[in-house]
Amino acid sequence: MGPVVQKTGRPRDNQLAELGDAAPKQYLTFMLGGEMFAVVILNVKEIIEFGALTEIPMMPSFIRGVINLRGAVVPVIDLSCRFGGKTTQVARRTCIIIIEMRDGEQKQDVGVMVDAVSEVLEIADAEIEPPPAFGARIRTDFIAGMGKVNGRFVILLDVNRVLSIEEISQLAGFGQLEGEGAAA
Repeated sequence: MGPVVQKTGRPRDNQLAELGDAAPKQYLTFMLGGEMFAVVILNVKEIIEFGALTEIPMMPSFIRGVINLRGAVVPVIDLSCRFGGKTTQVARRTCIIIIEMRDGEQKQDVGVMVDAVSEVLEIADAEIEPPPAFGARIRTDFIAGMGKVNGRFVILLDVNRVLSIEEISQLAGFGQLEGEGAAA
């Protein structure tokens, strides 16, 4: 009789697990060049007011500099520039979203400069369309999906692609330093 009781309990547990998977995810939305973008809220560590940056020579234009965040050096990426657009002009609502990147056991905080933070939205998986194959103003591999919210689309970003430390290092010319030594 014990196994029968266990079996009747398991489907309920599985149904609860499935309901948890189908629950809407929360996204932090922000404006960039007049368009609405979003990142999964679990990646967001904090949002800070735009302040003084220390510029680093010979970096790609989308790396605006670094900030000191409680003793840690955090690179700040201008998302508009990263997407191939113009450099973001600092305004009253310009801010930096601190995103925690994970690469296995390692954690790296990266700041992304945006025009303005909007709100936190819940978007169900059923309301997310796949990224467009073409026609987007940014690289399609940067787009995790298109969320439908109140009759309009929100571009859901794949932060692991947009903020790929490996790709940014290659663009900055540091790709050789890691694997092959610093041969000139």
